[in-house]
Amino acid sequence: MTIIDSHVHFWKYDPVTYNWIDDSMQILRQDFLPEHIESVYKQNSVNGCVAVEAHQSANETLRLLRYATQNTFIKGVVGYVNLLEQNIDEQLQQLSSHKKLKGFRMALQSEAPGYMLQPAFLNGISKLQPFNFTYDLLILPHHLDATLQLVSMFPQQRFVIDHLAKPFIKDQKLGGWKQGIEALSKHSNVYCKISGMVTEADWSTWTASDLKSYLAIVTGSFGNERIMYGSDWPVCLVAASYERWLKTVSDYFNDLNELDREKIFSKNAAEFYQL
Repeated sequence: MTIIDSHVHFWKYDPVTYNWIDDSMQILRQDFLPEHIESVYKQNSVNGCVAVEAHQSANETLRLLRYATQNTFIKGVVGYVNLLEQNIDEQLQQLSSHKKLKGFRMALQSEAPGYMLQPAFLNGISKLQPFNFTYDLLILPHHLDATLQLVSMFPQQRFVIDHLAKPFIKDQKLGGWKQGIEALSKHSNVYCKISGMVTEADWSTWTASDLKSYLAIVTGSFGNERIMYGSDWPVCLVAASYERWLKTVSDYFNDLNELDREKIFSKNAAEFYQL
């Protein structure tokens, strides 16, 4: 089976740039570069990945694109651009020359829900589709209502929800998250990444059974055609090895036929990001 990891990060660690890495995440306070994941991929038969921004800077985007040029297993890059800037058209025009740049992400999880509905942000989103750029939604459950309004305005724009919108797995709460996910899934331009779950669970005691109800809701909502495997490496390492996370997802979908497994583990990501 072909495997494309739809969500990995690379960084040269420094405490100022990556100030979100707190004392509980000591394992992340080091460099994580393409050469560090390449051997892991070979051991786990992973064929390629999508590198995603981790600290919202134009320089990081260019660095990720450089890594993608140097490493053929990096099939695409989700970079950062400030969609609120007035010259967003010019920036996107310049960035469109990078063939491995597939889309963008801003850390909406750090903003109030209304942030994504302000005119400047909506203007920026409106500029992506003409360049065939995707948009990764890094959100929390309380952003789901605003996100629904956003995706409804742009039916031709491809969106993907990162990390299932970070449900309350540790507390085993479904609540409004379930309704929000089900509503978003009704929009065919919205996909969802099976990623980032173990960091929303209890890092030291989680089991596969803790994740099942969340996986069932996302799979039942989006179907096998609009979900994609992602590791969220190296962030996942605070709670699980790469191997354990991949096995957990693989075991969950083990009863599916080969075609559906290929969709979840590679084809959907390849289609969404046009890798």
